[in-house]
Amino acid sequence: MDYREAASWAAERMQSYRKDCSGWRSCKRTNEVSISWRPSTEFHGNIYKAEGIMPAKPEDVFKCLKPETGGLREKWDPNVKEIEVVEEISEDVSIVRTITPSAFMKIISPREFIDVVLIKRDEDGTITSNATNVEHPLCQLQPSYVRGLNYPCGCFCIPAPGEPCKTQLLSFFQTDLAGNLPPTVVESFFPSSMTGFYSNLTKAVLKLAA
Repeated sequence: MDYREAASWAAERMQSYRKDCSGWRSCKRTNEVSISWRPSTEFHGNIYKAEGIMPAKPEDVFKCLKPETGGLREKWDPNVKEIEVVEEISEDVSIVRTITPSAFMKIISPREFIDVVLIKRDEDGTITSNATNVEHPLCQLQPSYVRGLNYPCGCFCIPAPGEPCKTQLLSFFQTDLAGNLPPTVVESFFPSSMTGFYSNLTKAVLKLAA
């Protein structure tokens, strides 16, 4: 498999989601984040978009989001049990294995995700993580986990105009959790999970910047 090609494709899809404002339907809003959804064109489920302002500069926000072995994400995100960089393909592309704990009152059992991740840094200061599911010889199916599939997903850490110590965080999630879950469970889980994601990340970046 050409991992760099897969990562570049994910980044292209992420840019297309960012530019295409049509069809999004609001489903949840808090003081920290606005969440909307529309049917995915990649699989049989939905794609979710989250938008919020983080009280820190993009570099600090990304430090909390960076997919790395033993990184900060494991410490602040209760929906992530373990992150492991399985292989570094290049300086900006890596294969990442993510383990998630049971969730939604244990209706959703622990999951395992294998993704190729591309980190991009733009001239305007934006930092993006772009990911999609792949297979890797070092990541065989584990009987203790259900293998979920992430379709093009990730985050844009965008400098907030006129506010150097703030970041516009734009996120896209579209995940096939697998395991024959009822659609109502999946549709309830993602907006709730993303709300918690933004709330916990806000606390993490404030702690980092303190």
